[in-house]
Amino acid sequence: MRFLRYSDASRFPESGTQTDTAEDTGGNKRQSERRDHDAEYAEHEDKTPAGPVKEAKEHLPPTDPHFLLTDAIAETVTIGTLPALHFLNETVFERTASEREDGEKILSRREEKNSDLISGVYEGGLKVWECTYDILELMEKEGETFSGRAVLDLGCGAGLLGILALKRGARHVLFQDYNSTVIEQLTVPNVILNCQEDDDVESDGEKKGKGKGKKHEDDSCVAKGKEDSNAGSPPPKKRLADLSRHPLMRRCRFYSGDWRTFLPLVLKEEPQPKFDIIFTSETIYNTCHYPALHEALHQLLAPSGLVYLATKSHYFGVGGGLHLFETFVEQRGVFYLDRLWDGAEGLQRHVVVLRFKQLKDD
Repeated sequence: MRFLRYSDASRFPESGTQTDTAEDTGGNKRQSERRDHDAEYAEHEDKTPAGPVKEAKEHLPPTDPHFLLTDAIAETVTIGTLPALHFLNETVFERTASEREDGEKILSRREEKNSDLISGVYEGGLKVWECTYDILELMEKEGETFSGRAVLDLGCGAGLLGILALKRGARHVLFQDYNSTVIEQLTVPNVILNCQEDDDVESDGEKKGKGKGKKHEDDSCVAKGKEDSNAGSPPPKKRLADLSRHPLMRRCRFYSGDWRTFLPLVLKEEPQPKFDIIFTSETIYNTCHYPALHEALHQLLAPSGLVYLATKSHYFGVGGGLHLFETFVEQRGVFYLDRLWDGAEGLQRHVVVLRFKQLKDD
């Protein structure tokens, strides 16, 4: 069951209809030409500039998170047996953009340009893109529990994939996004929302209302000056402050910045981190970023680890897509790439898994 689908038109403005038709009429010749183009691209990709470098940095959870959630509206997504995942409503977030701290000015520039992608400035992290839900549904199908695992949510945006791992027993989750504003104003607040829900005891009646693929809006998680009906609970502001020291929050770390600077920053740690599972969704739309992404996966994945990557076949108007990335990975010779799921509706979407070659060969 599909749900909460956002249109991708503003991010990838060109229609895919004509291209798909051309492939159908061109038959095998068209497919052969694409493979030749992919191979030619992969041979020369390192010479393509990847844009300005954005310095990476770590973000500590705020000591007083109350201001992040004031007047916020949360949405809840439930899929089968997965725990409910809460995140800030995008529409309300946009309406309150002028009130938010934004040193990068991405909120105003995004509004001015009416675009969900400004290369080198804003990389789309304020939206929950549809391929994220494809990974969530796959995790529900496979029954992954994440117990005791180290997880990296690379290009996390709202952080739903990392939050799922956190709520299902991951021992450590690292969230990374290109923009510091995304981390501070969206990812961290979303983790806090889910920490609060983890502390709340739901009644049987509340549980009955949840089902697969459902989305709910709920402003009850945000303090608005109303009297707390539970006399034994601390005041709302104190409860939110306590959440910044919640056990789940202590298992999280947050980073922003370019992958080219993020990787050396995290590798300074001793021992160097290795992740059992790496999630990355809708991150291969720009071919210029492939070398840095591939290197991050190579250096940070544990020897027996898995990379779950969700993507569209093509990102029209941007240039990347699964076919180019598959060719890039094949020529690098580090990973095997296997398809786990292929969707046929709309722009074709896919979930693939990467694992180290030597492990599979053994």
